[in-house]
This record gives sequence, structure tokens and C-alpha cells, in this order.
Amino acid sequence: MTSRTGFFVLSAALLLVSLVCIGEGVQLVATGKPLGIGLGLCAFVVPGIGVWFLRQTVRFGRASERLARELEAEGGLPVDELRRTDAGRIDRASADEVFARRKAEAEQSPGDWRVFFRLAVAYADAGDTPRARKTMQHAIKLHGSTVQIGSTK
Repeated sequence: MTSRTGFFVLSAALLLVSLVCIGEGVQLVATGKPLGIGLGLCAFVVPGIGVWFLRQTVRFGRASERLARELEAEGGLPVDELRRTDAGRIDRASADEVFARRKAEAEQSPGDWRVFFRLAVAYADAGDTPRARKTMQHAIKLHGSTVQIGSTK
């Protein structure tokens, strides 16, 4: 399953669960009992948090794709320069070498979103997804003067 397909499947599941939560919340509020009303209101909050999280994920994905397209048009998109094992997995030492080079580039050019984009890819290749996401958010923020995260340009 591709990540895009997985995203749509999980989004559909989130929306289905949200509808069920809202339906149950309406029934609990309709009981008129204080405990039922309290639980019913909580049942409305859970889908709101889920929808907010989904929205943030979509915005992040669109913004990072936009940066990737721009970097590709400039010819600066990182190529796969990693060595792989016979099974096709990324060689850890190779990922560490590329990461060290990308980190040095980022330290030399702290205001360039391009080097932070490439550093985020290096983090992802090294298996550090949380830092990859945070670094990509930093690249998006640095690029923010020309690309607005929620825009449809």
C-alpha cells in the first residue's frame, strides 16, 4: 500500500469514527442527564481533534511537496546517493555519512531552506522520522515568505 493510499484509507476511517462519535454524543446529550451531557460534549471534542490533526498533516504534506517541486525545478533535489544492502535496505554507515554532510551544509547556510530540505531527507534516510519532520517544518518556515502553507498557489 502506498503512503497516499494509506492516508486516504486512514482519513476515511477517521471520518467514519467521527460520525459515530458525533451520533453517540447527540444521543448522550439528549438524555438530559448531567453525566450524559458531559460525556456527549466530550464525544464532540474527539472528532474535532482528529479533524484538526488531519488538516495539519495535509497542510504539511502539500507544503513539503511544493518545496520538493521547486527544488526539483532548480535541479537541487537530493538524489539517492546511499549504498544499500543486498536486501535493498539503506546501509547505516552510508546514511550517517550523507547526514553528516547535510548537517554541515545546514550549519554553513542557516537561512537557506534548500539545505534544510535536504537535511530533512537525510534524517528520514537515517530513520529519524521525528527530526526529519521538524527539520522539514523549519525548511517550510524559512521558505514561508514565498510559499504560504495554506495557499493554493
